Amino acid sequence: MTNLELFQAFVAPAIFISAAGLLVLSINVRLMGIVTRLRAFHKEKHVAAIAGRKQEVLVLQAQIKSIEQRATQIKNAFFFTLLGIIGVMLTCLVLGLTLYVPQAWIIAIVIFVSSVLSMLVGMCFYISEVAVGLSSEREEEQLYDLIDVMSEFTD
Repeated sequence: MTNLELFQAFVAPAIFISAAGLLVLSINVRLMGIVTRLRAFHKEKHVAAIAGRKQEVLVLQAQIKSIEQRATQIKNAFFFTLLGIIGVMLTCLVLGLTLYVPQAWIIAIVIFVSSVLSMLVGMCFYISEVAVGLSSEREEEQLYDLIDVMSEFTD
């Protein structure tokens, strides 16, 4: 293996890691938005419970459950994407080892393919959460309409 080939073998995973880092950043922003929304719903539920608005508490509890499911999906996306990044880093290390143990190429290939598959799984979770997130917005709109109707009856 020439120095140029080795350099190319190191650069490709490094570029891959950069791209994956941007995905992780995007997933993290989405996760923080979900967590913030979940905290707000828990607070609204607590306020409704103290005020004795049982119907509102039940409606909010259903919304909390929906958001918790979304949080699980985005957590899985985060985990599998990070696992893929770790695998790509290991690929770089094993590629360096090929200078001394030429057969290490086989291990590097297996690790790299596993890493890409892990990232694909993460992206499937991400896509799934995005699809659910759009429908969740409509659910929230219905939730507030229902709360408005219930408050009219209790006033």
